[in-house]
Amino acid sequence: MKNRILLTLLSSLALGCLQAQDQNQSKISGALQSNGNFFIYDEKIVAPNIPHYDYQKFGAESWLNLNYSNWGFDMGLRFDLYNNSNLLNPAGSYTDQGIGRWFVHKQIGKLDLEGGYIYDQIGTGIIYRAYEERALMIDNALFGVKAGYALTDNWHIKGFTGRQKQQFGLYGSIVRGAALEGFIKPDSTRNLTFAPGIGVVGRTYDAKTVEQIVNTIATYAPQDSTGAQYNTYAASVYNTMTAGNFTWFVEGAVKSYDVINDPNALTTKGLRGKIENRKGYTVYTSIGYAQKGLGATLEFKRTHNFSFRHSPFATGVQGPMNFLPPMAKQNTFRLTTRFAPATQEIDEQAVQLDLSYKLNKKVTFGLNFSDIQFPDGTELYREITPEVTFKQKRKWQLITGLQILKYNIFVYQNKGEYVNALTPYAEYLYRFSSKRSVRIEAQYLHTEEEFGSWVNALVEIGLAPHWLFTVADMYKLKHQETGLSPEKTKYDGLHFPTIGAVYTHKSNRIGLSFVKQVEGINCAGGICRFEPAFSGVKLQVSSVF
Repeated sequence: MKNRILLTLLSSLALGCLQAQDQNQSKISGALQSNGNFFIYDEKIVAPNIPHYDYQKFGAESWLNLNYSNWGFDMGLRFDLYNNSNLLNPAGSYTDQGIGRWFVHKQIGKLDLEGGYIYDQIGTGIIYRAYEERALMIDNALFGVKAGYALTDNWHIKGFTGRQKQQFGLYGSIVRGAALEGFIKPDSTRNLTFAPGIGVVGRTYDAKTVEQIVNTIATYAPQDSTGAQYNTYAASVYNTMTAGNFTWFVEGAVKSYDVINDPNALTTKGLRGKIENRKGYTVYTSIGYAQKGLGATLEFKRTHNFSFRHSPFATGVQGPMNFLPPMAKQNTFRLTTRFAPATQEIDEQAVQLDLSYKLNKKVTFGLNFSDIQFPDGTELYREITPEVTFKQKRKWQLITGLQILKYNIFVYQNKGEYVNALTPYAEYLYRFSSKRSVRIEAQYLHTEEEFGSWVNALVEIGLAPHWLFTVADMYKLKHQETGLSPEKTKYDGLHFPTIGAVYTHKSNRIGLSFVKQVEGINCAGGICRFEPAFSGVKLQVSSVF
């Protein structure tokens, strides 16, 4: 049945391509993204017994999208390819290929219909979000159907059901959900609006998962035993209010009893980690204020037992049904991203403040403050980053700042205790002309914890519209004290260079670089994972047509 559906879709796309020149209403588009990694073993930074370096030597990932619109239909097909890829498991190898996504969408008056692999979310995604993040091998599209209906011009309702994607297969759990969203603008006010919404999601475990849960609980001592059920429900209420220069968003969500994996739960024998059957909730709010020259955003989040997955045995980036908003600054410099906090699903209490003040046309001040804790007061992450930007019309720009960091590396990476770090940084951009520019970065990370202090420098030369050249080096400063463990000093005195070039022609882009990268955390939108060190050549090709 699946093959017949795909064959029908491919035939429709092919027919559309043949008729595209004769029908003005038809539209064809597509995109290709390919990554190639050539692994070069370096015994000083790369751990032994990794297949990419031992014998495979090469790994690749490719995604080819084709989209076609005609006769009131929108159709799409994506082919995915993984050859010795390290995306699924950075220390392992994954090879597979096939149809990664297909969908058919049709608008019939006020009725909106879609079937296939669907990306969607409710609210900010706290109770449900199906999305793709290729850098972390996240693709949890819902394979099913979705229907929406416009009740009025300002109110619409939607519902969906299906199973969520797991690479080229499907998780066993059945998912269904619905949401009602609207827009309200009182007639008596000019600057006041509301955008309320309510959503609910249900998940039913398959028999195999429940059997695995029951068998696991059976190994526990009677005091550690917990209940289990097939069905779990989550609901959220949210609203965005705008009033003049203010914007206020708030979302509250609750979840019925759910079997979750708590890695910090202690058994009666003192062992850490077990599954529990718990209720959960999350509250998230952000208040923003903006006027000429001034911008401020204050965020707060409280999470309690809100792991919502297709199986309690699925961990890391695999198996989540929802998305919890991150509560830390999205840093971009190499050393300011060295210690990044992964969102805590079991318990987290966080606040973040972001300020921006434009003194004049040349000077802008910024300040970010993030604080993340366990509810018992245990500190997880604290960052204070003041920043100043200087601009001289379109000729040059200088950004300088200081990251003041406290990082619970035991919770986030299961090693050590806390990292206290100071990281001053600067970025200078100078434009010689509209087509010639140079960008220089410099950072210094000072800490006595983990591996110690680092410096990083980068020079990037832009020759528009086609070329971009980059030379960078991240250097590990040597420890002055003696008698330290080999783990702490293993990178002392080593260079981690990057030399690369990018060529762009119209919508085509090719990048080639030699890279040495230290082990660390890779994050995207608050979703993080640990990745081992890398040594080799990276090739990236992308094209939009």
